[in-house]
Amino acid sequence: MFSKRTEWKLTPNRLAQAQEEVRAAGMDVLDLTVSNPTRADLHYEAEAILGGLLHPQAMIYDPQPKGLLSARRAVVEYYRIQHEGFDLDAESVILTTSTSEGYSYVFRLLCNPGDEILVPRPSYPLFAFLADLQDLKLVHYPLLYDHGWQIDFPSLYQAVNPRTRAVLVVHPNNPTGSFLSPGEAATLNAFCHEYGLALIVDEVFLDYAHDGAARPTCALNRKVLTFTLSGLSKIAALPQMKVAWVLTSGPEELQREALARLEVIADTYLSLSAPLQLATPAMLQQRKQVQPLLLDRVRTNLEELDRLISHQKTCQRLDLEGGWYAVLRVPVVQSDEDLAVDLLRKMSVLVHPGHFYDFSADGYLVVSLITPAETFRVGVTRVLEALNS
Repeated sequence: MFSKRTEWKLTPNRLAQAQEEVRAAGMDVLDLTVSNPTRADLHYEAEAILGGLLHPQAMIYDPQPKGLLSARRAVVEYYRIQHEGFDLDAESVILTTSTSEGYSYVFRLLCNPGDEILVPRPSYPLFAFLADLQDLKLVHYPLLYDHGWQIDFPSLYQAVNPRTRAVLVVHPNNPTGSFLSPGEAATLNAFCHEYGLALIVDEVFLDYAHDGAARPTCALNRKVLTFTLSGLSKIAALPQMKVAWVLTSGPEELQREALARLEVIADTYLSLSAPLQLATPAMLQQRKQVQPLLLDRVRTNLEELDRLISHQKTCQRLDLEGGWYAVLRVPVVQSDEDLAVDLLRKMSVLVHPGHFYDFSADGYLVVSLITPAETFRVGVTRVLEALNS
């Protein structure tokens, strides 16, 4: 009765089962995996955010496949101010309810069933489910760590074949926090041009460079057909306000053809609500209030993490440049999942095992840097006590 593409293992994994057990036991767990900024004890300007939804035009149905022009112009204005995107055009923007929906649009545009997308490893686990739903195959290329993360280009060249349709990059990567360097961007452009591939770039964490130095957006890339994805979820820390976008750039003829086809895909669904589109300009303005709070939280927790780690030799923090997460290198005395389950049951601390992010080997834990500071301090202290005992 059901499709093969949904034949997932639907039983909870061991960590999820352990979470249910400790909740049932009434244990007070310190959660170091917080990814929802609205649950991270941040101050939001609720009146300004909610006030944007009370727009009289929301009572009028005005279906525009790419999204309302006022919202698309607000997205372009964000790039102009934040990332010097002065030559971007609102016509290159297609609004979606989420980056997940944006991925589905782009995958449908580029791929036939069974085609392949090159994706980084380690990275966010969402891609596997999106690929299943679009009948695609993911082929991984490694990110190598040596005083920072780099793309393994020899592996990328070995992975490409006639069914490859695109290369996916996360800039900065989640969870490694590594940005795409200018040299890597140039090599990727040459690679995509050589094999006739599109470039898909996830930039949801682009504004969160820890050193405060803005990194260039790929939305300005004209060398090859490029799809840049982002949205309010991270930019304005408003994941509940479902507004995201796909920004298409590249050689003029390819860009024009891609946008024409994407517009038909978007017109088929017309998924984004009018109140949210009308409120997009006001919500994008909220980044000016919330991003400094998040970056301060990230830097505070990162400084505390480094202070605590400096007092022991068992655990190491890997270098990172941006984003909301930190990767810890830990001794391999058991699987990462076993370690995470033990930390939850014995120390009442929740962390993510590395295999959740497709690390190729055990010995990695991932923690969120937007966790409230006191919870983070106590939780990391307990983790290090357990590792060093």
